[in-house]
Amino acid sequence: MSSTDFALAVEDLTVSFDGFKAIDDLNLYIDKNELRVVIGPNGAGKTTLLDLICGKTRASAGSIKFKDEEIIGLAEHQRVRKGIGRKFQTPSIYENLSVFQNLEVSYPSGRSVFGALAFRCTAAVRAKVDEVAADIGLADKLDTEAGLLSHGQKQWLEIGMLLMQDPELLMLDEPIAGMSARERDLTAELLNRICQNRAVIVIEHDMDFVKKIAHKVTVMHQGKILAEGPMDKVQADPKVIDVYLGH
Repeated sequence: MSSTDFALAVEDLTVSFDGFKAIDDLNLYIDKNELRVVIGPNGAGKTTLLDLICGKTRASAGSIKFKDEEIIGLAEHQRVRKGIGRKFQTPSIYENLSVFQNLEVSYPSGRSVFGALAFRCTAAVRAKVDEVAADIGLADKLDTEAGLLSHGQKQWLEIGMLLMQDPELLMLDEPIAGMSARERDLTAELLNRICQNRAVIVIEHDMDFVKKIAHKVTVMHQGKILAEGPMDKVQADPKVIDVYLGH
C-alpha cells in the first residue's frame, strides 16, 4: 500500500527530551474510517505520540503524513485547518455558555477574531449544531448551561465541539476517565458512530472499553510499537502479557 491509502502515515518518528527517546523510530499507519486504540503502560509515549501528530510537540526526526501530505513542519493551528482534531484529558468547554453556544462558537467560520465579529448564526450553522448534538446525545440539552452537565456529558460536548469542525482525523486521550458505566457504554456507541466518515485514534486503559470500540489495537512500550492487531491477538501476545504483568 502506498501512503495515499492511509488517513495517517507516521514513519521513523523520533522525539528526544534531554537525550531520552520518548518516541523511538516509530511507524504507524491509520486507515480512513478506522477506529484505532493505542494502549500501553504509563510512560510508553502514548500522549507524546498524539502531541507530535497535532503539532504540540516538535519531532526530532521522521515523517507524519496526513492524507499523503507531509505536516511535520506545520504549526498546530495549520494542522487543525487541515482536518486534525484533538481532545485532551481535561474537558475545555465554556462552562457559562449553553450547549448550543459551545457548539456554535466551534463552527470553523468563527475562528479568527474578525470571523467571530462577522459571524451570524446561519441556517447552515444551526443545521450542523443539530446534527452534532444528535450525534453526541445532547439534542435535548441545547439550552442547558454547559457547567450543569454531568462529567460524561461535558466530555461528549467537547467531542461535539471538535466534530463541528468536521475533522478527518480525531484523537481522544482517555475519553472515558471518570465516567459512569452507563456513560461508558454510550461513549462506545458514540465513537462507533463517528468513525463512519473519519479516522479516530483513542488512547485508553480500560480493556473492556477497548474491546467495544477498537478496529485494531496498537500496544506501545518505551516509545516503540510492541504489538499491533485485533484485540484478542494482541492480548494473547507473550510480549504484551510480559509488559503488562511485569509492571
